[in-house]
Amino acid sequence: MKNIIKYAMLLFVAAVALQSCDDIEDEYTYGRGQYAIDWNAAADSATSSLIARFWDAEKHYFVYDADQFANAPTNNYWPQAHAMDAVIDAYLRTGDAKYSALFDQWFDGARKMNWTQPGVSFRGQFYDDTEWIGLTIVRLYEATHDAKYLATAEDLMAYIETGWNDLGGGGIAWATSHLADKNSCSNGPAAILAGKLYQLTDKQEYLDWAQRIYDWEKTYLFDQATGCVYGGLNGETGDLDKLSLSYNQGTFLGAAHVLYQITKDETYLNDARKAAYFGMTNSGNLDTGNNILRDEGTGDGGLFKGIFMRYFTLLMLDPDLKPVYAKKFATFLNNNAETLWRRGVNKNDLLFGPNWASAVVGTTQLTSHTSGCTLLEMRALYEKEHK
Repeated sequence: MKNIIKYAMLLFVAAVALQSCDDIEDEYTYGRGQYAIDWNAAADSATSSLIARFWDAEKHYFVYDADQFANAPTNNYWPQAHAMDAVIDAYLRTGDAKYSALFDQWFDGARKMNWTQPGVSFRGQFYDDTEWIGLTIVRLYEATHDAKYLATAEDLMAYIETGWNDLGGGGIAWATSHLADKNSCSNGPAAILAGKLYQLTDKQEYLDWAQRIYDWEKTYLFDQATGCVYGGLNGETGDLDKLSLSYNQGTFLGAAHVLYQITKDETYLNDARKAAYFGMTNSGNLDTGNNILRDEGTGDGGLFKGIFMRYFTLLMLDPDLKPVYAKKFATFLNNNAETLWRRGVNKNDLLFGPNWASAVVGTTQLTSHTSGCTLLEMRALYEKEHK
């Protein structure tokens, strides 16, 4: 009964979001006769769907498959961070206490999802998972100024620093059991976390770590000619994984951007811009028929596009980004959001799949749905900042 009531409320929110505006066409609307999208209402609908369909109100975490509240997931730790990030986005956008009411609940519930030390610590065997949880906890601190969040984030950063070793010239390892694997997924987020902690505490050690990690990733995983960010380096064999994913681009540009915010060294801003531009123009990253980020699969891959869009949008909002790039980036953001909201979701169900140009049939996973929510929250943020 609880979920039936939540679903009915969700459909009401969706109806509000779909109110048309008499044949209005703004600069982003595809032709006359289509409703102009209220991005704030669309984001409300999306994040309300996330909570209604994935939040377990008893166990206080997000389940992996829509409506599967009875089955505890086994592969659901790092997506917890991104789902809560969307809730934080909604709270910062609206100030509505229905979102902040989940903060402390999630802080306890997600800790119980930790594979390594369930219920004891957020530290995990995968350094990248730990980094994402740390970044979300930093955002909880920024939203609430509750000291326990900052203390926890600092504890996690201290643990992440132990992932650095000299194999492959340095870098944070992917996992405690894979010390030679130096991946973009374990270095970009670590540099962002260290940079954010420096911004909050002014502790030089955090800036030192942010720059140290970033410098290693730029040296070994970043193609400075193209802006491509490679997947990772095997520190024992020297083999380079050159697969390009939106995730790699987003985390590297996020690290470059936070370091630019701290130092105002334009080298960082240029690196961020290059990585962002490659992510939105390289055919390997795109659904070229729709000029949107491509379907990167289910499971972990379902989250990659939302991560890119978060850091891409934050870069776009930087007043120091040259207008020519800000305009190109805004067009790409909007095209992805327009495609998702007009074609990539059934408004009677409000679930997002891995393909933003095609509505999901049946159920979906937390990763893919969270990416869609993140995109719409970023589009709403962009509109809010440009009113």
